[in-house]
Amino acid sequence: MKREIREWLLTVEEFEEFYAQTVARLTGQLYVMLGDLHEAQDVVQEAFVRGWSRRRQLDRSGQPEAWIRTVAWRLAVSQWRRLRRSADAWRRSGAPPHVEGPGPAQVALVGALRELPAQQRRTLTLHYLCDLSVEQITSETGLSASTVKTHLSRGRKALAGRLHDPHIEEAPGV
Repeated sequence: MKREIREWLLTVEEFEEFYAQTVARLTGQLYVMLGDLHEAQDVVQEAFVRGWSRRRQLDRSGQPEAWIRTVAWRLAVSQWRRLRRSADAWRRSGAPPHVEGPGPAQVALVGALRELPAQQRRTLTLHYLCDLSVEQITSETGLSASTVKTHLSRGRKALAGRLHDPHIEEAPGV
């Protein structure tokens, strides 16, 4: 039984040969249908990905090129529908409210955070931005409580050295 099923499937080599022989032609055909080369490339590529997992439907005696072309076309139509629904939703609800970009303080903070090791940056973000306790951070990251505390302490110290608030004047001798 397994041998019969295996005979129906395109082999890896047959699929690769099919791909090499048809991808350019199918992309060109979909480009003409859609009028957008990048969209044609995307949907043809996705159709081949789906074809690989459905090699039984790409039977040697069937018409695998027609199957790929049909799937690619349907993917494009689905994309158009998603875009139309999205545009309709924007028209119904209006544009989102204007949000100011990050200020100099936020830019400086993000820059300083980028200089920290990834684990310290993650721990600081979870603690201060996501407002998680040490216990919650240990649960989410799998780190021990002492490691989390170490990351928080070292991260705060590193940030303090990198961030200097020009509005705060230090007392002499401090």
